[in-house]
Amino acid sequence: MNNRYIALIPARSGSKGIPNKNILNLLGQPLIFWSIQQALACTKIAEVFVSTDSPAIADIAKRNGAKVPELRPAHLAEDATPTEDVMLQVAQDWLDWEPNTVMILLQPTSPYRRPGTIASAIELFEKQNADSLVSVCESHSFFWKNPSMPSAQYDYMSRPRRQDLAPSERPYKENGSIYMTRLPILKAFGNRLGGKIVMFCMTEQESWEIDSPTDFKIVDMLMQQEKR
Repeated sequence: MNNRYIALIPARSGSKGIPNKNILNLLGQPLIFWSIQQALACTKIAEVFVSTDSPAIADIAKRNGAKVPELRPAHLAEDATPTEDVMLQVAQDWLDWEPNTVMILLQPTSPYRRPGTIASAIELFEKQNADSLVSVCESHSFFWKNPSMPSAQYDYMSRPRRQDLAPSERPYKENGSIYMTRLPILKAFGNRLGGKIVMFCMTEQESWEIDSPTDFKIVDMLMQQEKR
């Protein structure tokens, strides 16, 4: 059975860090525009959906080619609402749990995806016969936790050099840009990740998430450089 790919872009109206973040002007377009256009440009994706509680965001999404069958219920648009709850609602109400459908979750706060990146993620997903996929980037940091009782997440007595580590030994971090999940896996685990999980490596530049005004300025600069 062939996979059917749909893109889901979650974009609620509330944002404490940056007010109206999802519709801020980035290179002359609302922030959400970039994820919509990247999804539409990928020929493997059959439909592009936006889940939002905002009529204004819904209007922008529709005008730019995305589908918004209905506004998101208020109880799924709260600060503490897990993204998985939104994915489950979309799978149930909009997709009727189609067994061959793969949901591609694109966070609008990760607008910098180069042409072909989403298609490459799908290619890896299919090549590995995966159940779910998470986009990552290589981390060059050494992590600690619990300042009151410091605990290193690496062997500081034998501090490794990054260039000496094999790819399988290097640490990677989720970058929040792309997740892919087969609907039966989403239903079984109630999570965007489950079954056979594959990592899709992205560049450091593509891995910026907009969570602060500083992030926004950096992403704006990176995307302007890309357009030159």
